[in-house]
Amino acid sequence: MEFRSLQENIDTSSSGGRLVFHIFASLAEFERDLIRERTNAGLEATRARGRVRGRPPLLSGDKLRTAQKLYEQKDMTVAQIGEVLGVSRTTLYRALSGEAGALPTRKHTSTTTA
Repeated sequence: MEFRSLQENIDTSSSGGRLVFHIFASLAEFERDLIRERTNAGLEATRARGRVRGRPPLLSGDKLRTAQKLYEQKDMTVAQIGEVLGVSRTTLYRALSGEAGALPTRKHTSTTTA
């Protein structure tokens, strides 16, 4: 199988073209290895400083307890609770289910007929 690039003038049907192709491939692999090494070094340095990877949770502590109380009171919808706390419905459900086990979703009955 042969490869011909019209823009870079690489043709693997000749020995010179194969050499150029392999040099480019080796340089790409080398660059990828450097990126991997730098990433791992950065992660190790972060762990050494005592930091944890990832974003801090949007709902924790007092906000999570407030969300649980509002959810249990059933006076507000999940969307309204999320609006009050400044988080999305999905974030709220995820945080509540992680704390208190799986929570049932509230279904609103619709009076419209098709």
